[in-house]
Amino acid sequence: MPSAARGRPQLTTLWGMTPRPSFRQQVLRAREDAIISSVNRLLAEKGFEAMTVDEVAADVGIAKASLYKHFPSKEELAAAAMVRVLDRALAFLDQEGARAGTPIDHLKAVARWTMQAQLAGEMPSLPSQNSTLRGALLQHRAYLDRVMMVSERLGAWITAAQAAGEISPKLPPEAVLYTLYARACDPVLAFLRAGGQLSDEQVIEVVLKTCFDGLMTR
Repeated sequence: MPSAARGRPQLTTLWGMTPRPSFRQQVLRAREDAIISSVNRLLAEKGFEAMTVDEVAADVGIAKASLYKHFPSKEELAAAAMVRVLDRALAFLDQEGARAGTPIDHLKAVARWTMQAQLAGEMPSLPSQNSTLRGALLQHRAYLDRVMMVSERLGAWITAAQAAGEISPKLPPEAVLYTLYARACDPVLAFLRAGGQLSDEQVIEVVLKTCFDGLMTR
């Protein structure tokens, strides 16, 4: 699924063909991709409050004024990075939904994917309650639309898993959903990796087990 185009109208010619972007458009698109990739990495490393626009411009190798031509504010930069991650998540959900498996299998696969992305430095840190980014995201239509789509897909698997007895029906589905979202910014991953006793894959498996199986012996 070409997720970057999700929700965007496609221009067509009289013959129904999508027009090829001009060289200038290709250059601008490549620059925006580089900017968003840089923001994504810096958000994962430092978080929104510590990241600066100067750092992003220097990392991409462009002037700060040129960066503002693409994104008028720090909040817009971060929102674009969050939308990019959600597009990747939607593409993964499409791929996972086409794969055979039980609802709990799909939910575990999603949790594993988010943790792999975090350990690879590809998952932006979520904004704090009092962050200016949080307020900006609540006004950002593309971000909100994608969050809703991800939540609906996960919610369907959660309720199906509860109906199948794979997840306790006593748990509110929203609590399960937020628990899954929390894996995308789980500090336990970094702590276990820093200990040096486990590989990244072992770290993920340990966190998956505590998340889905709990801490009690059966």
